[in-house]
Amino acid sequence: MTLREINFDGLVGPSHNYAGLSMGNLASTAHAGASSFPRAAALQGIEKMRANIRLGLTQGIFLPQWRPDGKWLAALGTDVGNAEAHIRAAAMSASSMWAANAATVSPAPDTSDGRTHLTVANLVTMPHRSHEWPQTLAQLRIAFSDQRAFAVHAPIPAPFGDEGAANQMRLCERHDQPGVEIFVYGQAGGPFPARQHVEASKAVARLHGLDPDRTLFVMQSPQAIAAGAFHNDVVAVANERLLFTHEQAFANKERFYDELRATLPCVEIIEVPASAVSLADAIRSYLFNAQLVSLPAGGMALVLPMEARETTAVWAWLEEMVAGNGPIRQLVPVDLRQSMNNGGGPACLRLRVVADPSNVDPRFLVDEARLDDIAAIVNSYWPEEIASADLADTRLIARIEQSWLTLVDHLQLSGELMP
Repeated sequence: MTLREINFDGLVGPSHNYAGLSMGNLASTAHAGASSFPRAAALQGIEKMRANIRLGLTQGIFLPQWRPDGKWLAALGTDVGNAEAHIRAAAMSASSMWAANAATVSPAPDTSDGRTHLTVANLVTMPHRSHEWPQTLAQLRIAFSDQRAFAVHAPIPAPFGDEGAANQMRLCERHDQPGVEIFVYGQAGGPFPARQHVEASKAVARLHGLDPDRTLFVMQSPQAIAAGAFHNDVVAVANERLLFTHEQAFANKERFYDELRATLPCVEIIEVPASAVSLADAIRSYLFNAQLVSLPAGGMALVLPMEARETTAVWAWLEEMVAGNGPIRQLVPVDLRQSMNNGGGPACLRLRVVADPSNVDPRFLVDEARLDDIAAIVNSYWPEEIASADLADTRLIARIEQSWLTLVDHLQLSGELMP
């Protein structure tokens, strides 16, 4: 079995819009009511996937979900034509594109049965995301259907909020070696909701059969949440033996660092001081919502949004870091403006799975040629622009539905993913 990192990116769906549904997500709130550009958004995401492939990485994809979600609306006693505006917007949400919230993943070297475990996130804290999990679970059960290699779990029951890999990190000497899994949770009582509950994190760890001695539960800094770090991956990211984090990411960082070093002596911690990069600049630029990846030739690269390069303090600190002799050797800025405007950067768009690619359903793996085909469908079918008033337009809804059907049919998944 050859284990490697596979980054599964969520393709931005044809209903991508700026309804400002995510309380505590400053970018989402700031752009509420603005016109979105679904075609450009999806093509930007595809270009990020191409950049990863050109770095020598294995790339996967998750499909957009069927929108509007008629089953959810029916359970609320309404439909897209009669729903209140905020309910209609929630039913049209394309937020499943942020695959970091699809599931929590524990690779085979960490689990008691030697399989890779995935627990689909319940996302119960936000109404527009709370109805994603059934369609996400359907894709996970197809992509990871080999039960010799994978175990796919249903969501943690409400009211315990679970938002997936955006609040979990894994550190290890190598991807194919046992690691330390770190679950980061929030505490209620601040100005914004704490989306990850410690009870949910502990339940996931039990379901995955993790070694308690190699599992850490760490509280996110209330200061970071209040500043707009709605998920841990907005202020910290990890890869293999490296933790890259802001100074103000964790509530009790000294105790966390001590526990981490005791559990994984080879760990390296790069902490960005608030004196060099303020919490506000880190969140505005999504410096830490980056993909920290191992390069085939050695060393690591940081796949960053363009906003990081455009933020003077952030880019100056990064250039100084790369000029040193540290583990991060390359900076790869990517244009994800459409996703960033709705509050999601490079790390939000991907779910990292350590597995043998031969065990994954090949329909969920992509190369440049397959991305060419998907881009052609996006160019032909995705709406160019959606204004907030368009969400009730029956012609737009018909186009969104046709876009999804065309893509799913092309990928030969229509018989398994029909809504």
